[in-house]
Amino acid sequence: MKITRIRAYRVELPLREGNYKWSGGKSVNVFDSTVVAIDTDSGLTGFGEVCPLGPFYLPAYANGVRAGIAELGPHLLGMDPCELGKLNHRMDAALKGHAYVKSGLDMACWDLLGKATGQPVCTLMGGRFGDDFGLYRAISQEAPDAMAARVADYRAEGYQRFQLKVGGDPADDIARIRAVASVLQPGDRLVADANTGWRMHDAMRVVRAVRDIDVYIEQPCLSYEECLSIRRHCDHPFVLDEVVDSLDMLVRAHGDQAMDVVNLKISKLGGLTKARQARDLCAALGIVMTLEDSWGGDIITTAIAHLAHSTPTEFLFTATDFNSYVTVSFADGAPQRKNGRLAASTAPGLGVTPKMDVLGKVVVEVA
Repeated sequence: MKITRIRAYRVELPLREGNYKWSGGKSVNVFDSTVVAIDTDSGLTGFGEVCPLGPFYLPAYANGVRAGIAELGPHLLGMDPCELGKLNHRMDAALKGHAYVKSGLDMACWDLLGKATGQPVCTLMGGRFGDDFGLYRAISQEAPDAMAARVADYRAEGYQRFQLKVGGDPADDIARIRAVASVLQPGDRLVADANTGWRMHDAMRVVRAVRDIDVYIEQPCLSYEECLSIRRHCDHPFVLDEVVDSLDMLVRAHGDQAMDVVNLKISKLGGLTKARQARDLCAALGIVMTLEDSWGGDIITTAIAHLAHSTPTEFLFTATDFNSYVTVSFADGAPQRKNGRLAASTAPGLGVTPKMDVLGKVVVEVA
């Protein structure tokens, strides 16, 4: 099987709740996602998706995805998409860095591998652990009482993991953490995610002020060294996210005992192939994980489901279902949340069929 054509589509994903706010006053109303289609000479087509959380979050942006596919695509024509190691080696040689550009291409090749072998991606990634797995719900940054009020609604949908967006004024964030913690029930878990938003002195103020609360502290500061310093002064379980973007950083953070949980984003690492490598290394080292991506719709949610469902249960802290956050569905067969839990498809490949009328016109084509 050989790659004969690569296409990219642009799809807008408006948020059900109107907007999404996090540290530093950042907010998004509509996400700009890129759907990748890889055609082969066998007649099979594989699909992937990349959706950066705006150019002000990580070194990734939506137009960069599409420009990168146009740059990288010609190097992949004629390759066997099932040779995932070889394909990733070619991508890394042809385009230095820009892991997010490669993510949708790699994802589409996993879809093709599954379709060619008649196996779901979950099975190819190691097998299915359990019937389903638990999800978290991100709580967009608002006033403390408003954020606390959202917990009851999300719990009614089955969620028991709540990721509270902080990283603003320390006094406000302390009030946010206390307000939400006050409405938690047995079995709930709370993560205060600063998304790199605090300076070190502010992070120290917050963690000391909430020392009596059962809360995880996630990515308080911008740099790894700053986060490590806060970790060493912190009594709470600690989560790293944005700074862990490679196996090197994962090994370093483990050696420094810099975290109790790590957040692995598919596009940040460069696709499912490298996300699986990081996942398996975490399992070998005993590191618990949140598995997700920067953002996305039906296809990214599906890819997360396959990665998470093939992860040993004891190492999966939680995952997410981005397609429940947005108003547009562009693929049939994507998993849907049930009582705060998700399950990967049992169909070959990712198990999704894009709605071509929703995707619209091709915005990049390489043939």
